[in-house]
Amino acid sequence: MATQANSVPHPTLVEVDPFVPADQQKGLHNRWHPDIPAYVNVKPGQVFKVQCVDWTGAQIGNNDYSDDIKNVDLTRVHNLSGPIAIEGAEPGDCLVVDILDVTPFEKMPWGYTGIFELENGGGLFAKEFNSKAAKAIWDFKGIYATSRHVPGVRFAGVSHPGLIGTAPSADLLATWNERERGLISQDPNAIPALAFAPESKGAYIGQDLDAELVEKIKAEGARTIPGREHGGNCDIKNLSRGSRCYFPVFIKGANLSVGDLHFSQGDEISFCGAIEMAGIITLSISIIKGGVEKFALKQPIFLPSPVDPMYSAKLIFEGISVDYHGDGKQYNMDATVAYKQAALNAIAYLMKIGYTREQAYLLLSAAPVESHVGALVDSPNACVTLALPLGIFEHDILPKEEGLKKIDFGQCAIRSDGVV
Repeated sequence: MATQANSVPHPTLVEVDPFVPADQQKGLHNRWHPDIPAYVNVKPGQVFKVQCVDWTGAQIGNNDYSDDIKNVDLTRVHNLSGPIAIEGAEPGDCLVVDILDVTPFEKMPWGYTGIFELENGGGLFAKEFNSKAAKAIWDFKGIYATSRHVPGVRFAGVSHPGLIGTAPSADLLATWNERERGLISQDPNAIPALAFAPESKGAYIGQDLDAELVEKIKAEGARTIPGREHGGNCDIKNLSRGSRCYFPVFIKGANLSVGDLHFSQGDEISFCGAIEMAGIITLSISIIKGGVEKFALKQPIFLPSPVDPMYSAKLIFEGISVDYHGDGKQYNMDATVAYKQAALNAIAYLMKIGYTREQAYLLLSAAPVESHVGALVDSPNACVTLALPLGIFEHDILPKEEGLKKIDFGQCAIRSDGVV
């Protein structure tokens, strides 16, 4: 007979409400700074749960228009749970983080993918498409996601944290700010922005701290938008349950923070490109003393999950470093140009099937597509491929002699003024 004796549940160390704005909750922060004190402490080997709001902190709703995407406040984003101090962690150590599970909240079984405005966030094709806000809401049914805004597809999610990392030291923070401000100075008015300098507006530290310290953190704290040497917002979709991460430690206690949970992700090309969700992550942490030196750990190392959806049959689109979707310019071994062409080829193909450009853009961001660098040796053309799983579609999308059957899939959620 089962008993409660020796049946101890794993504790939840950070609790949040996904329907309450992030800046009204404790245990959250949206800046990186070594002076943010640990919100909780754990011992090595302890298994624990952390609840996370979605990356915008409840700015996006489950509705059929994209005005919330259009008007999202990017100074308030990437709200992270923590920091979590690990007993015994010291600068120069390696923090080993096991991601044991990632799930949505039971009371919030949905997420979203968004295309941002050119002037507010952008995305990979922000300039090419002169991007206007669009959105897809995805409903979660067990491991599967479907969307009323992108009909005809159903796929298993590979849920993972988009953002996880350790706190920087004061010296490392100063390095980040110096080099990123230098980049911004090259073109201060670039759209989208070249980088995001420290910004007091929208900064939030969800603890009761001395007012002077809070202002210091807000003035100096690094934005959580890009990934850096400590990990951060790297959006590595294979870091699902069963993954292991090796992070360099820069301050005593390491001060790990996590957030920006994703139900699924393809190639996050639309900036708000994964299926963003609020949820719960289960972690266990250990320490390798002196790991930075032992492993030449300039940046994190990751061991992907052994659990992945099985989509063996794929339609693969190739791209080379010629802008044949634009002005036809030849580039020399430019993998970014090559990837853009592969993605644009896939979008053009999906439009032949009946999806709108916005639906195709969102689908490539959210579904489990796989991209690879095929060749970087044959001048002048780098070659990059994008593989689209056939099994996610409810209809046949393979090329046929009679051509492709076009279906009316409607449109994703667009702005209330009708602009796309």
